[in-house]
Amino acid sequence: MSVWAATQVTFLCVLFGVNAVAVKYAFKGFGVYSSACIRFGIAAVVIALWARLTGRSFRLRPGQARHLLVYSALFSVQLSLFYAGLERTYASRGTLLVNLLPFIVLVLAHFFIPGDRMSPRKLAGLLLGFSGVVCVFSGDSGLTGSVRTGDIFVLMATTIWACNIVYLKRVIDTFAAFHIVLYSMLMSLPLFGLEALIFDDAALKTPSLTATLALLYQTLVTAAFGFIAWNHLLKKFGAVNLHSFVFIMPLVGVICAHLALDEPVTPRLLLALALIVGGLLVIHFNPPQRSKPSSG
Repeated sequence: MSVWAATQVTFLCVLFGVNAVAVKYAFKGFGVYSSACIRFGIAAVVIALWARLTGRSFRLRPGQARHLLVYSALFSVQLSLFYAGLERTYASRGTLLVNLLPFIVLVLAHFFIPGDRMSPRKLAGLLLGFSGVVCVFSGDSGLTGSVRTGDIFVLMATTIWACNIVYLKRVIDTFAAFHIVLYSMLMSLPLFGLEALIFDDAALKTPSLTATLALLYQTLVTAAFGFIAWNHLLKKFGAVNLHSFVFIMPLVGVICAHLALDEPVTPRLLLALALIVGGLLVIHFNPPQRSKPSSG
């Protein structure tokens, strides 16, 4: 990858890393599930317009609708748990737990995706990553029960997300990328709307420019632009190159949560961050191999 390409990927990872902080800010002005409904409703419209302007087909192939329903159902439950969890826990802790995703995918892929076996390097990264999660959950006796409940919800959401990724790789990898994102967003809206009616005291709590900008950030920057830009770079440079940069996301998330939300950064949290980032680097970073000189 060129320096310019690496800069683009780094920039996207920074944007994604800030997302949990934006979600927490939006909760100050909007109901939890109301903000999810608004976010994915607007993002779906933006992605649909982009697809129409770029000439992409919205038609599904025979048999794809059934798989898409399963994926969308898991997507809806996953995000419901994530929003419920992030309402209760700190954005920094939520960011670290979400970045457990690649490690859970590794374990599931070993058993359910043919040819995707666990190597010694992957196992070492896996052990580092799960050690980081142990650090998140251990100690810190001053945390409230609500924070710990939120941690569990986010971890459950991340596990379901990992299952969905493995399911996607096995049965619906023939989908256009925007089909998966667009239709899953649209199908999740009824559940978010129902949850907003049941659990949100009000769709709009206190009018706030900060909360509105935070919601627009999640909607237009990460859910819409982020998807389009990541998909473009993915096709151009491949998954291995892009995922070598994912360690940036937890770093940015923890730093921004501390600076923007004044969340505590304890030594145990820093150790968890170091272990998770280290695990991601071990798994995804492949140094270039030097070619052996020819003997002729």
